[in-house]
Amino acid sequence: MSGHSKWATTKHKKAVIDAKRAKSFAKLIKNIEVAARAGGADLSGNPGLELAVQKAKKTSVPIDNINRAVKRGAGLTGEVVDYSEIIYEARGPQGSALLIECLTDNKNRAASEVRVAITRNGGSIADPGSVAYLFARKGVVSLPKKDLSEDDVLMAVLDAGAEEVKESGDAFDVHSEPSDLRAVVAGLEESGIEYETDEVEFVPSMQVELDADAARKFLKLVDALEELDDVQNVYSNAELGEDVMAQLESDD
Repeated sequence: MSGHSKWATTKHKKAVIDAKRAKSFAKLIKNIEVAARAGGADLSGNPGLELAVQKAKKTSVPIDNINRAVKRGAGLTGEVVDYSEIIYEARGPQGSALLIECLTDNKNRAASEVRVAITRNGGSIADPGSVAYLFARKGVVSLPKKDLSEDDVLMAVLDAGAEEVKESGDAFDVHSEPSDLRAVVAGLEESGIEYETDEVEFVPSMQVELDADAARKFLKLVDALEELDDVQNVYSNAELGEDVMAQLESDD
């Protein structure tokens, strides 16, 4: 589940953090390699690479791993790094929609593994375009509420191009056009407001609320997809209400 997933409680996220750390490192390394291949190894002249390296450092990826990824991606080690970006569309329980973002060096493997994960876990592959229209590409910055009000956050980011500030449990999410994401982050930093994640994501235009049974199937489906090496992010319009999350936690 991408970044600050809306369908997982903090408790759930903390329980899986260690298990997914290595997987997270691999995804961040892949992003660095792709950025270095596209724009070279010089961070000052390659904003995409600089951002990928910043994210890796923030997630505590060892600096040696980062440096090797930069050199490998830029072709300085003699290795060839050639990844393709592919997005698969799927339907989950109760009509929920999923976008699965892949970065792969083998399209056939990625397609096969994604298809198997979806069909074995109660989902179905959707026709191209039949799900994507439900999502918009947005810059999303997530920050802990602490003692902040929505107005505090809005004042810090309004002039930077932020479109809206949304509550998400014990956090605020700031949405913007992808091109305004860096300005929004700068606005928060200038106001002394700490943030947790800043990503370009697929944000659903409408959400589908799942009951407890569908939620269990949905989480199993997402977990199966996220286990795949080629899968970078999973986005969905599924909404799990507080009552449903309470039921899921009582299952543990």
